[in-house]
Parts: sequence; structure tokens; C-alpha cells
Amino acid sequence: MSFKAKAVWALYSVLWYLILPLVLLRLAYRAWQAPAYGKRIFERFGLFKYQEARESIWVHAVSVGETLAAAPLVKQLQQKYPDCQIVMTTMTPTGSERVRALFGDSVFHVYAPYDFPLAVKRFFRRIRPKAVIIMETELWPNTLKIAKSQDIPVILANARLSERSANGYRRVGFVAEEMLSCLSLVAAQNEADAERFKSLGLTDDQLYVTGSIKFDIQLPENLTEQGYELRRLLGEDRDILIGASTHEGEESQLLDLYQQLKRVLPELLLVLVPRHPERFRSVGQLVIRRGLNMARRSKGDLCLPDTDVYLGDTMGELMMMYQASDVAFIGGSLIEHGGHNPMEPAALAKPILTGSHTFNFDEIMKMMVSAGSVLQIQNGIELMSEVQNVFTDADLYQTMSKAGIDVVKKNQGALKYLIELIDNELKR
Repeated sequence: MSFKAKAVWALYSVLWYLILPLVLLRLAYRAWQAPAYGKRIFERFGLFKYQEARESIWVHAVSVGETLAAAPLVKQLQQKYPDCQIVMTTMTPTGSERVRALFGDSVFHVYAPYDFPLAVKRFFRRIRPKAVIIMETELWPNTLKIAKSQDIPVILANARLSERSANGYRRVGFVAEEMLSCLSLVAAQNEADAERFKSLGLTDDQLYVTGSIKFDIQLPENLTEQGYELRRLLGEDRDILIGASTHEGEESQLLDLYQQLKRVLPELLLVLVPRHPERFRSVGQLVIRRGLNMARRSKGDLCLPDTDVYLGDTMGELMMMYQASDVAFIGGSLIEHGGHNPMEPAALAKPILTGSHTFNFDEIMKMMVSAGSVLQIQNGIELMSEVQNVFTDADLYQTMSKAGIDVVKKNQGALKYLIELIDNELKR
């Protein structure tokens, strides 16, 4: 490591301690918005009870999306390494809830430590990992450095790197290169991601292109039954549009769309599922201010014939809501957030619409748009037109439904490749 990189790394560590009061204030603010953030705070500093005598494999998934992507990988690891405790970490309460729902007590779940050197070292001492598997792009300098110093392989699985993120890393290129040198291997989702990693200094012997394990989606066995039951409650004869994983600024656009579409689709029901639970209340207030009739999932409200909006204000039920809907709009795409995973509605044969900001899933979206399973729009006027077309054109609906399933099936197999790479790394 160069002197310059060492100095920056040391400054980074010192800054963590200097900003500790701000970290705590931000955590308090998040807890005010979503009370779950106020619980288990000590875990974020590496303080928790852990009595396992076995070696562990640490799998880190930031939040819900990464946790769902990691689920089939974790199940494979549990079968392949039964003598290892799987330790799963997340950064958000929603991710934590997903881990509990998916795995119960079969994994040890704890929040990942903040990147304070002492907290990270304490975390490593407790769980004694034989390998660290990080989902997608959650890279923390001290965590990587400490793993390398203890000769623990670090695997970046299902790795993606948008051009925007790559540009950010390039601003501190010498630090990014040192950070990437701590990785044992990177399993990139596609060639474009791989090239961006290489441009930052990742070597060929660290890099593999596996495809995205999100294509290896495993649908819950009882999903069809649950979806049918929800559809019966929402109205079997209604047209149902779901606005999934929406962010601030998108709900108002979808409500505008709904009020216009009602003129041509009088039986239309809008299912709104905000991405973050702390926004459930404010989105509900937005609907009420519009003078629309709303039913809340969390309260068990009945969805009557005159109900306009069904608010999906619960956690862990998005797949079921996709199943019960006819057409899916994926949020985070009308604003510059980068979009969310289109794989679930595609696997459920739902026609998909998104906005133009999908850089988090750039290659996957290009693939799906090209195949005809996704319609990507630039503004609300286009969205109005395309949603109307999908609902009223039976041939278009069937074409998009089939294309989504075909894309998912055609691109499966990344999970098997990834498991082989992990196995090879652990045998070294």
C-alpha cells in the first residue's frame, strides 16, 4: 500500500470516530421515522451475544433486495457446508425482517458493524468467519482490510457496479484500487460490470462473469394460493395496477395516472407499496388529500367496489401483491434512484413498466426491454398511454407476460457457477 493510500485510509478511520456523534444522531432520526432503527443499536458496534463454537460463513446483504437475492445462495451454502454457521448481516430493519421470515433460526442474524476499526475487529473475533460473502457492491474499507490481514477470503457475489458508482470510486482511484485488492474474487453480473471493476484496478485473476443469481429466483410454494386469496379480496373482476417499491415523488405521479386512467378503465384499482415503511403514513395521507377512497393492508380494511387505492403498508408481502395484480410498475425509476429488481414480476408473468432511471439494473433492464417484457417510459404522459395499452390490448399483455418468463428461464444458472467459485476459494 502506498504512503498516500495509507494516509487516506488512516484519515478515513479517524473520521469514523470524529463523526460518531453524527452517526448516533442520524440513527436517532431514523428511529424517529421508523422505530425499528432504535432497537439493537449495540449490534452496529460489534456488541452482541454469539456462542457458536463452529466456524462461520458471513453473508452480508444490505437490505431487502440483496437479502432476497442472497436467499437461494444461503440455502445452497447451508446444504454444502452443514458444519458451518451461516451468519447473515443487514444494515436495515426491513432487511432484518426478511432474514427472519426466510430463514428463522437456521441462520444467525445480526446487524453489520459500522466500519469503525474496533467494531469490525470485535465482530470478526466473535463470529470467526472462514469466508466473507458480500452481496452486490457493499464495500467497506476497514472491513476489507481487516479480513485481508486475517487471511479471510472476501467474495463479492452477484457484483454490480453502475457507471455512476464507478465514477465515484475513480475520484479516489488509489484507495479504490487498494480496497479491491482485498477481494479474493468478484463474481460480476455481466461484462459491463466486469469492465468497470477492471477500470478501477481489479485484476483478471480476481474477476469472473457469472450472470445474475437474481434470475435463479425461487418462488414460494404457497405463493399462487396466497395471491389468489388476495386477488379475491381485492376484486377478481377489477383491473389491478401495482406501483411497487415507490419513492417520494413517484406516488403523486401514479395517483395522477390513476385518476386519468379511471376514465377509460372504470374498474381500475391502484395498489401502492412504498419502498420504505417509514413512508407508509405519509403516502396514506397523500392519498386521502386527493379525495380517493383507500384501504390499508395493515388494518385489514375491506377493498370495496369504490376503493381507489389499496395501500400495501406491510413488510414481506410484495411477492404476493405482485401475484394478485395484473400489471406492475417498478418504482425508483421515475426519480434518479436507479430502479429496483424486475425479476419477481417477470417470473410471475406480469407485464412490467418502469421509468427511465434504471441504472441499478442497467443490463437486466436492457435485456428485458429488448425481449419485450418491460416497457420503459420517459414521463407521465408516456406512462398513461402505455399502461392503457397493456390493459386493453390482450395480445400485447400475453406477449409481455411470456417474454418475462422466457428471459428469466434463459438466464438461469449463475447460482451454480457462483457456488463452484466459492467452493474453490474455500478449498485453497
